[in-house]
Amino acid sequence: MFDDSWLEDQRALRDADAGLRRLAEAGARLRREFGGAEEPLLQMSVLERPRAVIAVGSEARFIRAMLEPACPVPFVAWPAHGLPGWVGALDLVVVMASDLVTPALLATVHEAVRRGAQLLIACPPASIIADHAVSSSTILLPTSTADPLAAAIVTLAALHRLQLGPEVDPWQVADAMDQVATDCSPYVNVAENPAKDLAMGLAEAHPLVWGGSVLAARASRRVAEALRAASGRAALAADADELITVLESAAPRDPFADPFEDAVSADRRPVLLILDDGNPEPPIRHAHARLRTAAERNDIRVCVVQHASGSDVERYATVLQTGMYAAVYLAVGLGRYLQS
Repeated sequence: MFDDSWLEDQRALRDADAGLRRLAEAGARLRREFGGAEEPLLQMSVLERPRAVIAVGSEARFIRAMLEPACPVPFVAWPAHGLPGWVGALDLVVVMASDLVTPALLATVHEAVRRGAQLLIACPPASIIADHAVSSSTILLPTSTADPLAAAIVTLAALHRLQLGPEVDPWQVADAMDQVATDCSPYVNVAENPAKDLAMGLAEAHPLVWGGSVLAARASRRVAEALRAASGRAALAADADELITVLESAAPRDPFADPFEDAVSADRRPVLLILDDGNPEPPIRHAHARLRTAAERNDIRVCVVQHASGSDVERYATVLQTGMYAAVYLAVGLGRYLQS
């Protein structure tokens, strides 16, 4: 059972310090990575525009979500071992390897170098993958924090220098992350803390997480993963039509149910969690309204994480970080840190 008093309990919060501290330092990690990449970023403006861009590694799909609407050349987020057969010296291979290096990723880097492709790689400078990436066509963005999102944002700034994607200001994104850390701090009480309030809304439920835009949808999948890990329960991130099917099939609420005696996992009702990054496109607003209507019709709680100001990346980082804080507080309220 969820105990909301633990959200203000110093011992319980102290046990969750590692997770909370990691979230709180997100802005500082981004500033560190961006500051360390100052020299290689200057090299980007002298490169010629590639024929195509291929992104691999962690956060490659985030890079795709940012570049696809604006990239003037074909873009591929490549999930498989190696590279497409057509990749050659006219193409740019973007490798995200700031945190996890697999044999498949090493093989992909080796293949890019062998074919003479331009290579933009974000990784620690003293690492085996950096050794494999050495060539006259390689630009290395040095990383030191093992934070894939920070490395991806710096990579987006580099790709903007090549006129391949939108402008990204890592300093402003870091400030947005700092604001989330302030708002969701463990020292802010439940009444004023959006992440603690969200954790209480998800306390005894199966979360259904929706984000309408491409970036919000990616954030919804990340938040759902964190909620599953925090609670050991099902948490589903899906498109609006799929979630509406689940909402419409939910069993009616029992007004006489005792939350202490009847808290059986199979009987938990869903809660709809909407990550709203303020995207104004009519199809997204229409889907938003349909989900709310379906939830209200079936007496299902709706929780909203909303941020509508700033750049696309600032809004993405804000809704994502708020959801991740809520996952930590959900684990705190369930006593999962006390049990470990």
